[in-house]
Amino acid sequence: MNPDHYSYRDDSPHKTVSDGTLRGMSCSIQPNMSVRGWPTEAGSKALEGFCALEDATVIERLRAAGATILGSTRMSELGFGLTGDTVACIISGGDVDIALMTDTMGEARVAASEAGAFGFKPTYGLVSRFGLIGLVPSMECHGMVARNAADIGKVMAVISGCDDHDLSMPQYQVPDFSHSDESEQSPVVLGTIDHCADTLEPDTMAVFNGTLSRIQEAGMTVRTCSLPDFALLRTVHNIIGSVEASSSAGKYDGVRYGHRARSAKNWNEMYLKTRAESFSPLLKTYLFQGAYFQFQDYGAFEDACRIRARLVEQTDALFSEVDFLVLPTKPPHLTGVDTSTKVGTSTTDGIYDVFSLSLAANVTGLPAIHIPGSVLQDGAGMGLQLIGPRLGDARLLSAAAAISHITGGGK
Repeated sequence: MNPDHYSYRDDSPHKTVSDGTLRGMSCSIQPNMSVRGWPTEAGSKALEGFCALEDATVIERLRAAGATILGSTRMSELGFGLTGDTVACIISGGDVDIALMTDTMGEARVAASEAGAFGFKPTYGLVSRFGLIGLVPSMECHGMVARNAADIGKVMAVISGCDDHDLSMPQYQVPDFSHSDESEQSPVVLGTIDHCADTLEPDTMAVFNGTLSRIQEAGMTVRTCSLPDFALLRTVHNIIGSVEASSSAGKYDGVRYGHRARSAKNWNEMYLKTRAESFSPLLKTYLFQGAYFQFQDYGAFEDACRIRARLVEQTDALFSEVDFLVLPTKPPHLTGVDTSTKVGTSTTDGIYDVFSLSLAANVTGLPAIHIPGSVLQDGAGMGLQLIGPRLGDARLLSAAAAISHITGGGK
């Protein structure tokens, strides 16, 4: 266990419940998930020295079910991308059974692809965000990375469900996760997105199609689906995400908590200096983009919201034809590359390059999962991800387990 992978380690883990369903399971969280008395700096200087005053709902439910939370991993600034994130190292090193992390652009799935593990994003609104220090409220949720799909199902059975503290949660009926550790037995129809295939090189498509052929030989059906606005996902996420981020970050002013600039002559100067010092150039760029669309080109933001609504309708309609959508997890030129430190992730364009294939589930709010080792190119895992229908989380986990057995990608 490498202590450098943690921003905080609990020297005396909370006593577990003797008969809880998660008894014996070890977890890690990110330092944007509130645990009373723990440093909760969310990877940002803006929250320097801040400790949570109460537990997040997810933390309460994990502990009540007997899980042991060992500590907080290192994370990117306010969860934007994977720069500096250590979840992949912790999972691949076997430190914990499951790692919780914020999934805003597909972080859990991309981190899982680097760890050779399963990475899951649930249906938006199925898990309470109370106690989560977020950046893009309408697209982020608690994602998780684990070595097997069964552990994800067990955790989802515990943390899912309505929370009176989170008034943004729809009144969803929680899926039955009791059989999510079993491989899907009923006939499964997978849909490939034609406009996604158009973005892949011929040799990459050959590798991807080879994996789909193995899945078909095992009894699953693969069809081609049309999602005309697929190419707009990146723009929609960028515009809406940056506007929400700019609004969310407005509260980090050095007045109530976190970093405060020194030697200011008055409150206004203190506020300006504090915000100038609190964020990295990368995040500032994203926040400036959001401020531009808020105050200079609000029409573009309105257009992005309309296109997002259309994308939700188009994607939901596809599930009348197929059970799940299937596509690579990350672009082929990033296979085998550690996105926490490389790939030009010092720019917003570089960040969006990394997550260009994982944005669909966040924009539409649908559940998605990365299946480890299922698409290989030049010996590296490009990865396969499934996107399921709204609230189809439990069956999605079962299908992922079945496909992992077919491709040899996991347990």
